[in-house]
Amino acid sequence: MPDRDPPEAERKPVTATLHGISRQDDYAWLKDPGWQQVMRDPAVLDPAIRAYLEAENAYKDAFLAPHAGLRQALYDEMRGRIKEDDSTVPAPDGGWLYFVRHVEGGEHPVWCRARRSSEEAAQVLLDGNREAEGQSYFRIAACRHSPDHRRLAWASDVNGSERYRIFVRDIATGEIVDGPIGDARGDLVWANDGETLFYTAIDDNHRPFQVRRHRIGNGGGAVVYEESDHGFFVGIGKSESGRFAIVSAHDHATSEVRLIDADAPESAPRLVAARAAGVEYDVADHGETLFVRTNDGGAVDFKIVTARLDAPERAGWTDWLAHEEGVYVRGQYLFAGHHVRLERAGGLPRIVVTDLASGEAHAIEFDEEAYDLALLPGYEFDTATLRFVYSSMTTPAQTFDYDMHTRERRLRKTQAVPSGHDPADYVTRRLAATGRDGAQIPVSVLYRRTTPLDGSAPALLYGYGAYGHAIPAGFSTNRLSLVDRGYVYAIAHIRGGADLGYGWYLDGKRENKPNSFADFIAAAERLIAGGYTAKGRIAAHGGSAGGMLMGAVANLRPDLFAAVLAEVPFVDVLNTMCDADLPLTPPEWPEWGNPIEDAAAYRLIASYSPYDNVAARAYPAIFATGGLTDPRVTYWEPAKWVARLRRLNTGDSPVLLHTNMEAGHGGASGRFDRLVEVAMVYAFAIAVAGLAGRDDR
Repeated sequence: MPDRDPPEAERKPVTATLHGISRQDDYAWLKDPGWQQVMRDPAVLDPAIRAYLEAENAYKDAFLAPHAGLRQALYDEMRGRIKEDDSTVPAPDGGWLYFVRHVEGGEHPVWCRARRSSEEAAQVLLDGNREAEGQSYFRIAACRHSPDHRRLAWASDVNGSERYRIFVRDIATGEIVDGPIGDARGDLVWANDGETLFYTAIDDNHRPFQVRRHRIGNGGGAVVYEESDHGFFVGIGKSESGRFAIVSAHDHATSEVRLIDADAPESAPRLVAARAAGVEYDVADHGETLFVRTNDGGAVDFKIVTARLDAPERAGWTDWLAHEEGVYVRGQYLFAGHHVRLERAGGLPRIVVTDLASGEAHAIEFDEEAYDLALLPGYEFDTATLRFVYSSMTTPAQTFDYDMHTRERRLRKTQAVPSGHDPADYVTRRLAATGRDGAQIPVSVLYRRTTPLDGSAPALLYGYGAYGHAIPAGFSTNRLSLVDRGYVYAIAHIRGGADLGYGWYLDGKRENKPNSFADFIAAAERLIAGGYTAKGRIAAHGGSAGGMLMGAVANLRPDLFAAVLAEVPFVDVLNTMCDADLPLTPPEWPEWGNPIEDAAAYRLIASYSPYDNVAARAYPAIFATGGLTDPRVTYWEPAKWVARLRRLNTGDSPVLLHTNMEAGHGGASGRFDRLVEVAMVYAFAIAVAGLAGRDDR
């Protein structure tokens, strides 16, 4: 422990009563009443709040100071596994090949292109490192070239608040011809004239609520669509054919789509099908037919229907791919001659290709026990080449081009690990943990072949379990720094994610949310029973909604864990869901329930909300992180949680808080700067497991 006392946040009790239930919040003052302004300008943060956060950072620094050598070793190892001068496989578009590269020592991507049929040197379109000069935080969310290849538009964030500014450059001259266009979200779509840009605007409460049309060089922006329901977020995309800009409005249970003719950008958006509560859908176009992926009609794991473009309403939908329970249709992509869908079946992803002329379908096969897949559709519609990325927990990412006619795959790139990596040195397995109700929870496991499985190894167990996000069993160079030190690394594919289909998500949502916590505990117990680790030797790790999971299991079973690593944790659930002004609250009511209007939802959330359920008990070591400008999980959530934990913890395990005062939800923005934060969290886990001494160098 450091030679200083931990900070003690002042208690300023505030009582709130709802549904006849009163609760006291001692640390509500840590929420700056002008939080919207803080998101725009962190310098205006209340001085008393800033002083507390900085005191916590100083205490964290003092605690970790004896492990500076370990942190540096971890950082050096993780950086040594990154090929610094690397490039993506070029993606063809007309006469050009577009790609992104990183340069040696560079923190940010560089967007480039080269002539498709020429040996001319590549042309730099946007250098993220140059754009980031002088900024403590910098991130580019979108970078899009115009269909005529004359212009480049990008959206950048300079404080982590995800409030982007859009710029447009003339590629030939290098001059900025428009921007900054402010208060934007990070999604951009060009109309086919190369003169018109569609983007999403955010309101004062940081919600994307409008799609605007901007004519380059004309200033301002016309509102194309405005969402009146604060519970729906708005986005903009483009169909694979390039024929339509697609306006989407959605929450976590319902969606609605409108199409804008990309050849006539001033035309009005056309509604596909009016929103219906609980019905989700998205669309792709092929000639005069729309392909609609939807859960309409009780298709829990989604199906694909077709509709006439001139009559797209729900009444005219015809099944093209029938619903199959347990086979979750995650997404679809259309090409001139093929339909491609990405599915999850048996807990694993798969790609299915259908020849649109013959109707013949086939799946692309893979051999490993657990793996991950990602599709990279590219820019071209009239092509038989499908690009995808494959990896597993032992196999670095491999980029393939797949001929959808001949079914031949061509390896275009294998992720390089400069410091060396031999997959044969590692073992990956897929286990099953039995839940409290008999459900079989998949657990993906990675360890060195030489690691003893006699209960002596420490383990890190990662979980998320929300929004239907499946956690991929893919490759990560960072986790090797734990595994090479004798850790067992495991992923609990708990309910709330869609790892076993959309029903798996529904079984961990709203009134079923406690299943997520019980599943994670079952996964930990499965590791213990299998000899992979022992009780009190596990570091639990999760972030954002997975941070809620961390807070819940720390309250429910603190005895299982040596440490709880909670990054930007959503732990003040009840207060946040009762505050309709916060950015994500109304759209998240379908996910968690609306405690303002529903007394049952209030009581359920109150029963598991980590902050509200901190009690006088011995907690494991806890490391929480936050970002001052985070619009998703606001900085005061981890700050309040840590303050209450430290006051009520009856044990002597450390409770630390790190707040990045210059970043938001994702932490540091640079690819190497981010490693500093990863090394900090891992060093804490290693230290509390009692392994730090052997690596402090």
